[in-house]
Amino acid sequence: LMNYYREIDRSQIQFDFLANKPIPGEYDDEIRAMGGRVFVSPGLNPLHFPKYKRFVGDLLRDNPDIKIVHAHNEAMGYYALKSAKDVGIPVRIAHAHNTQIIRDYKYPLKLVCKQLLPGAATDYWSCGRDAGIYYYGSKRWNESGFTLHNAIDMSRFEFRQEERERLRKSHGLENCFVIGHVGRFNVQKNHSRLLDIFAEVTKTAPDARLALIGVGELEESVKEKARNLGIWDKTLFLGQMADVSGWYMAMDCFVLPSLFEGLPVVGIEAQATGSPCVFSDRVTDEVVLSPETRRVSLEAEDTEWARVILAARQLGTDRKKGTEIVREAGYDIHTEAQKLQNIYL
Repeated sequence: LMNYYREIDRSQIQFDFLANKPIPGEYDDEIRAMGGRVFVSPGLNPLHFPKYKRFVGDLLRDNPDIKIVHAHNEAMGYYALKSAKDVGIPVRIAHAHNTQIIRDYKYPLKLVCKQLLPGAATDYWSCGRDAGIYYYGSKRWNESGFTLHNAIDMSRFEFRQEERERLRKSHGLENCFVIGHVGRFNVQKNHSRLLDIFAEVTKTAPDARLALIGVGELEESVKEKARNLGIWDKTLFLGQMADVSGWYMAMDCFVLPSLFEGLPVVGIEAQATGSPCVFSDRVTDEVVLSPETRRVSLEAEDTEWARVILAARQLGTDRKKGTEIVREAGYDIHTEAQKLQNIYL
């Protein structure tokens, strides 16, 4: 969202953000500096949905300049879109980002909302084909679905050898084979399996290191598993950061063993830096842009994953070709933001 927001002509289109958690967001100050507003809802607690719907309805009535509601929280977006429908907002966009729903305590409710979602929306958007079909069904998707690419600023991800060397030196990685991952520590991202795979890699490549970028509810359990597997001293927990572009450049292979994905922007970013990538077969094939990107079944043994990852050492990749490959596939934010702006107008 921020990639698009930074690129659109804000004299014609302005974004406001409705956040469902009271904690400050990483981009709040930047949003306000660009003229946007950040509204904080009472939260999507199942016990307080009537209060939430009233809040959204009042917000939209009090701000008649808002003409479009674009919901990115998938099944739970039903509540904002239904509120928008009830107060007469003419354009209501549902936006799918995933091909599955996490099984938490809201899971049964999310299934119901998923069924109701199309009726509250006027437009059916997705980051990719598979997510669109999952949320809207094949018939509706094929007839009226629209793909908005998770586009990126190519200038940030063009490979820079000096940045690669700087980061590797600062973390003692000069002579290491660096495997990287960017993602929240939650069930979907499958960090536990990633550690198993990495432990297998180290049997053949003791110089291998694993760089993990992100935070999340499972972070402590992942750290504990790293200790138990004896790979703690080879694993870097780098936390959350606003700009991960340099770390993609520092990596020798980017690995994403997710249990499910729509079309992950991290996969686009990694390929833009020319990094060889290995994705699980649960990550849509649409994300495969580079000839040096591989998909491996989650049913495959850890030894097979390790073999594919270690093969990246032999590729002799020209990292500078990555941005052109990704640009030609339609993921350049400069071009895509203009398309989005025209559609909104």
